[in-house]
Amino acid sequence: MNSGRSWSTAHTEWDRRWQHKETRDEWRDPEPLVADSVPFLKERNVRDVLDIGCGVGRHALFLAQNGFQVTAVDLSESGLEIARDTATEMCLEITFTLGDFTSLPVPDDSCDLALAWNVIYHGDGAVVQQALDEIQRVLRPGGILICTMISTRHERYGDGTEVRPNTFIVEDDDEKAHAHFYCDDQRLVELIRAFQLFQLQDRQQRGPGTWHWEFLAQLRAST
Repeated sequence: MNSGRSWSTAHTEWDRRWQHKETRDEWRDPEPLVADSVPFLKERNVRDVLDIGCGVGRHALFLAQNGFQVTAVDLSESGLEIARDTATEMCLEITFTLGDFTSLPVPDDSCDLALAWNVIYHGDGAVVQQALDEIQRVLRPGGILICTMISTRHERYGDGTEVRPNTFIVEDDDEKAHAHFYCDDQRLVELIRAFQLFQLQDRQQRGPGTWHWEFLAQLRAST
């Protein structure tokens, strides 16, 4: 096991997948937690939003339509190109930036909301922690995080080779050929200890057995 290897490689597969219309069509609509959170966000005067791992822009577009100032980051050039074109067609002003979720290309304390939907678990536990540290860096005090992690209840948990603790690669499966990190409720709470949870659910996202943690939380005040 090579502990020095980078396990954050999912963007290469998604860059390829975004070039197919059938894949893009599967990821057009905003998720319920994101859509339902708009009144909550507006009550808290959220303005500047960072969409981390924006893909083809479904959440960036939706949030911009709802009046938020959105910066969207992804390492997939094909995804960003499609998202930019769609934003232009919809006459929406969104800043799209090529960047990695473990080294976000935005300044400290620059965002009211960080959104990372089905993104930061593409790696091992160290990658997840690095991503969360970056999110804390870019959020303003009291900033909001909407995020997901894969649950150990997921039907694919344990498939393939365990390359790092609770991190699996399935070599002959395009979807799981890059590292995926799974966690239970205790590990999740440990990872997001810098945040106060407002909402948490373990939901089957895309059919039976596809359990993901979905949560909305606020960055705690510094001590």
